[in-house]
Amino acid sequence: MTTFSLLLIPLMIIGIILYGMAKRVDIYSSFIKGAKDGIDSAISIFPFTVAMVFAVNIFLHSGILDALFGFVAEALGPNIPVSIFPMALLRPISGSASQVIMTDIFQNFGTDSFVGRFASTLQGSTDTTFYVITLYFGSVGIKKIRYALKAGLFADFVGIVMSFIVVYLIFGI
Repeated sequence: MTTFSLLLIPLMIIGIILYGMAKRVDIYSSFIKGAKDGIDSAISIFPFTVAMVFAVNIFLHSGILDALFGFVAEALGPNIPVSIFPMALLRPISGSASQVIMTDIFQNFGTDSFVGRFASTLQGSTDTTFYVITLYFGSVGIKKIRYALKAGLFADFVGIVMSFIVVYLIFGI
């Protein structure tokens, strides 16, 4: 299996070249045009990526999270682990920030703990909604995002709730 996986990409490239030759396509010119289009896309996406990273860093370092989680911990009681809230809140904003929090949860509670399993399930059940909307909608010039944002955040909320329910039903607290 490892030999096959090592050969897969070179075989795909050879297959594409042979297919292009069979269809009498100028393969080199097509490759150069695709590379140029890729660079143009990366350049058009760059400002949106910088803006998103800047906004996430301001949010993370503002201290808002500490105040919010203290309030949430008192409101929900001892059955729901408070250490998951930073990850659940940041997951729609930043995948890397939520992954750092998940790694911290693994180190503090273990990967096989309820919180570790909950964090893993949450990571796979939600998406970086703000990042996706900012990056993809911004790069193609879509300005009316209100319904996509509502649907994405609702899907994230459902993913968080269902992650808790599934992990609770399978593993218990």
